Amino acid sequence: MGTLVVAAAPIGNSGDATGRLKEVISKSTFVAAEDSRKFARLCKDLGIEHRAKVISFFEGNERERLDELERALTEHDEVLLITDSGMPGVSDPGYRAIILALEKNFPIQVLPGASAVTTALVLSGLPSDRFAFEGFAPRTDVARDKFLEELAEEERTMIFFEAPHRIAAFLQSATKSFGENRRAAVCREMTKTYEEVQRGTLAGLFDWANSKEMLGEFTIVISGFSKRDVTHSEDEIAGLVKRLESAGISRKEAISTVAKELGVPKRSVFDIMVSHK
Repeated sequence: MGTLVVAAAPIGNSGDATGRLKEVISKSTFVAAEDSRKFARLCKDLGIEHRAKVISFFEGNERERLDELERALTEHDEVLLITDSGMPGVSDPGYRAIILALEKNFPIQVLPGASAVTTALVLSGLPSDRFAFEGFAPRTDVARDKFLEELAEEERTMIFFEAPHRIAAFLQSATKSFGENRRAAVCREMTKTYEEVQRGTLAGLFDWANSKEMLGEFTIVISGFSKRDVTHSEDEIAGLVKRLESAGISRKEAISTVAKELGVPKRSVFDIMVSHK
């Protein structure tokens, strides 16, 4: 009965590969890689000549590959599961393979290593004692707004992945949901030659994202909600919303306007209005 070896790959700089990872790759006879070409490139960068059978194992074909993976675990002492970067299963393919191994009683080993989540958290300079990894936000504006609004009062530091062409849209939604003054950091191309970290308020980061072309891989870190940051009383906030409503503005628009002007989450203003019925 073979062991499923779940291995973290470097997130950018191949020099971050552990000695244990190199050893496992060198002796592997069967590898399930997110992208076989990128795995070959990693081996080349590490100076490793491998003779393993390599199959692709990515989000679009995970289910179809499970039978083959099960056979490999039966026929080989070890099967290496590796993604293009970071830990399999963390916003990357691998979860189904791990569940398969558990259900079929195959042993599992994890080779820890580089992580974009914890690397960005440390680079951000934001509180790291408690944090929540939220992965990728929905792609459409409406779904993204709803997703972030539900996190408006999350007190832990939050970490997100995002595609370069959606960075500005994400930051715009985050500004609406969390308030213009919420602290955040955008980490780009971590551990690579052109690594860049921008820290500031969400409003400032949104302006930065619109000032240049966004290229590379991005991780966004946003500070959690703190009641101490809300300097306006509930009665004051409710009064501002009602004043706008009396001027003919809809409640939804009034809430959005007050949240933006005061720099507080829309969800907080909404909850205050619910309690002031």
